[in-house]
Amino acid sequence: MATVKSLYKSMFPSKPTFTDSNLPSQRGKVFLITGGNGGLGQSLGAMLYAKDAKVYIAARSEAKAQKTINEIKALHPASAGELVFLKLDLSDLTTIKASAKEFLAKESRLDVLWNNAGVMVPPQGSNTVQGYELQVGTNNIAPFLFTELLQPVLLATARMGEARVVWTSSSAGYLGLPNPIIDFNNMDYKREEGIWTKYGRSKAGNILHCVEYARRSDKANIGILHTAVDPGWLKTGLQRSTPAYQAFLINMVLSEPKFGAYTLLFAGLHPSITKENNGVFVAPPGRLINPGKDILDKDLGQKYWEWTEKQIEHYR
Repeated sequence: MATVKSLYKSMFPSKPTFTDSNLPSQRGKVFLITGGNGGLGQSLGAMLYAKDAKVYIAARSEAKAQKTINEIKALHPASAGELVFLKLDLSDLTTIKASAKEFLAKESRLDVLWNNAGVMVPPQGSNTVQGYELQVGTNNIAPFLFTELLQPVLLATARMGEARVVWTSSSAGYLGLPNPIIDFNNMDYKREEGIWTKYGRSKAGNILHCVEYARRSDKANIGILHTAVDPGWLKTGLQRSTPAYQAFLINMVLSEPKFGAYTLLFAGLHPSITKENNGVFVAPPGRLINPGKDILDKDLGQKYWEWTEKQIEHYR
């Protein structure tokens, strides 16, 4: 019953109370949004730019990102902010370090990193350049590596006050979880599983990374806050690989991307998220919830962290 209620609230959230309409000026702050060239990322970037922030739009395609940048600028001609393209290809681990180094060479602060980019239910057999199943590679391993490489600037910003990392998960990351949540005996999926199971595991992985990062941040007293987010059921490019009959049904309950962006905005900037609740999960439109004891299991989080560390050791 609790699961049905949580799913309903994710699909049909209440009216958001923290939006671009009451967001204070973000002048002087630097933000980075992966997958910022469309959907949630574009909506979020527009909100931040309108409040005079410097926003990095991280994406694979410079042409698509520049189109997004031009569209946002046209919507907010009075902004004193900046929009900057950063090339980032999460499907190829060999490219991540160069992207992080480019950002570190340009900036001395990073107030919020939104690990927003991801893929959902691509065709079975889709893989990254390194041969990982596309969802685990793009949604989990690459963002983990990118976040680790950006630790120096996040630490520097935390010393000035606060830095946050937002991990975009999904209702699939905590509702109706597969058993086991992470199958460490089948991480390469040589034993085939359903594409939605793979997606659920990748979104659970976002929560595991968030919570374990928060635990380690608190233990080291370094002051970086981590939040995981279910942005809700939204009309974004993620549905492009969904089978037609499923997409038809899903589209009947989807909301516009800006409503998911409000939840991301809340996770990144709302003052209710502090050191005391580091690692918290945010559901639409800005509810702090407990995603469940199974996904918060410390042993599982540590084991998944250690597995991910092994995958990235040659790409740091």
